Amino acid sequence: MGRDPRVDEYIAKAADFARPILEHLRELAHRALHDAEEAIKWGMPHFLVNAKNVAGMAAFKAHCTFVIHGDGRQGDAMGQLGRITAIADLPDEAELVRKLQAARGRVQAKGTAVNQARKPKPEIAMPDDFAAALDGVPAARTHYDAFSPAARRDYLEWITEAKTAATREKRMAQAVEWIAEGKKRNWKYEKC
Repeated sequence: MGRDPRVDEYIAKAADFARPILEHLRELAHRALHDAEEAIKWGMPHFLVNAKNVAGMAAFKAHCTFVIHGDGRQGDAMGQLGRITAIADLPDEAELVRKLQAARGRVQAKGTAVNQARKPKPEIAMPDDFAAALDGVPAARTHYDAFSPAARRDYLEWITEAKTAATREKRMAQAVEWIAEGKKRNWKYEKC
């Protein structure tokens, strides 16, 4: 059971009402997840098993939240438990332990606490004019075919969502130029 001093600091800086809630949730998480390590992720304390997120907690001005990864979203607040303003707002401890252990089981079995696999997006048909433009520049066709499905989809969405024929033509020309250089659609924003 690994404790992170940054979590101590996070709790110490929380509002008076939040500290007992965060301390309670922390102890509960460690009782349920005997092998959990702590970390700060996205600015909030998390509990990890095998370096994968299982749960996290946060304090805000007027409430706290608790997230069990892969357990689905409910309510209008971050996390499944809604806006927690007192320990009394928490559900039955046995239920929380069961959910935490189920998330740990998913991490151990699948390498992620996510409960369901995402449904793949439907394919976007390759427009004939874009296929012809790619075929006209062999380097572009080679790079395009080597791209991941997501990278190919980015270009296809950009081209097929053009509202006018002129915009579509301009986007296809730009796409072929970038693809021939091996650049993905949002290459300007990728980290170097």
